[in-house]
Amino acid sequence: MPPQNLREFIEILKKHNELNVVSTEVNPELEISEIVDRIGKSDGPALLFNQVTGSKVPLLINAFGSERRMNLALGVDSQAELKAEIASLVKTELPKNWREGINALPKLKRLAAVRPKRIKHGACQQVIIKDKPSLAEFPILKCWPEDSGKYITLPCIITKDPQSGKRNMGMYRMQVFDECTTGMHWHIQKHGALHCKKSTEPLEVAVAIGPEPTVSLAAAAPLPEGVDELLLAGFLKRKPVQLVQCRTLDLEVPAESEIVLEGVVDPHDMRPEGPFGDHTGHYSAMDEFPVFHIKCITHRKDPIYQTTVTGRPPREDYFMGQALAKIFLPLLQLTLPEVVDISLPPEGVFHNLAIVSIKKRYPWQARKVMHALWGLGQLMFSKMIIVLDEDVNVHDLSEVLWVVGNTIDPKWDVIFSEGPVDMLDAAVRKKNLGSKMGIDATRKLVEEGHSGQWPHKISMSRDIIELVNKRWEEYGL
Repeated sequence: MPPQNLREFIEILKKHNELNVVSTEVNPELEISEIVDRIGKSDGPALLFNQVTGSKVPLLINAFGSERRMNLALGVDSQAELKAEIASLVKTELPKNWREGINALPKLKRLAAVRPKRIKHGACQQVIIKDKPSLAEFPILKCWPEDSGKYITLPCIITKDPQSGKRNMGMYRMQVFDECTTGMHWHIQKHGALHCKKSTEPLEVAVAIGPEPTVSLAAAAPLPEGVDELLLAGFLKRKPVQLVQCRTLDLEVPAESEIVLEGVVDPHDMRPEGPFGDHTGHYSAMDEFPVFHIKCITHRKDPIYQTTVTGRPPREDYFMGQALAKIFLPLLQLTLPEVVDISLPPEGVFHNLAIVSIKKRYPWQARKVMHALWGLGQLMFSKMIIVLDEDVNVHDLSEVLWVVGNTIDPKWDVIFSEGPVDMLDAAVRKKNLGSKMGIDATRKLVEEGHSGQWPHKISMSRDIIELVNKRWEEYGL
């Protein structure tokens, strides 16, 4: 079973030697970031800082910073387990008879059993501060030298659509302006920004920090509008996420959270935010974003502040993104059944490069896949898409580049398009609009204009491979 809260996750990390506890006093301004940067580059463990200058609250970081720790957060030996489970759910067809209906019941019950559940009291409200709530008690980091201030970097931000009342949970950075106000860095394509735009009065916003790990992962998931991220969190957790009513808002928050911020965002109250050392490995520029006004803070009696440091990947957000890409592949295959696998390598910082393999059946199919991906959720930001045949390992960059170099005629196999781009993309000439490149590295068909015989890959015959396997020790190698 996955950990049911952050504290249980910490104990699991300790048990598997995936956590170092640091008792030496450290400064939240740059010093922790430098430590985490070195630990991350050496494939080191999660870190729990017990003595952070200026705060009595411990700080947890790098908890999701490896595939192994992501597996521990999800309670699996391999993320392929969850991928297979989701594939089984999405492939469930309407029953044709009573026997098929009975066989489908366990899958339907599995979804119904993990819907969020409201309870009266939650650990996140053991301490309630309505009179002069202050962020000063928490060890919020300044991550990089040119950052414009301290940032909350791993928040689960909950809003409701003012018209439909449907809940959304996203993850957007929050620059701390003072003890009770922050920026709310939601991009124009995000559902939180849409809720704010729809609102005719200040929008209620709740921020959960340090909930159960599956909630943090779900907050970062690129789900379609109207799909509840907390249902996904419950599915990953194998149990419903327990919710508790906010003390000052008409919103519910995960009851197991360490810290909850309650407040409002006025769509007309904008303030310069940034620069910030972002996941691209560069500083994102200053821009205008809404201001979040904190009205109440609740937390556990002895809260733990969970955070992360962004920068050139791979870092924590990369491993979260990779887990989501693997788990959600079956959902992508609902729309594009020819897709075999997808990789978002760290060099592409999520939105610069997507590598896809397909089962090619007809001419120009690779181009159809490119355009379809540019029309799907967060994949619309993909600056470059490489499409390969199903026998290519999309996760092996060496193999991918070898295939691309040997199978494309640039004039005919590269296409360009235009569309929305990530707001953090500094290379574009017009804000939020940029060009896209698609590379068709599949084997070409005669119908695609290839008149010659397509070359076969060099490979050894199976009988010789088996013979050498049997005699390997005899060779003395």
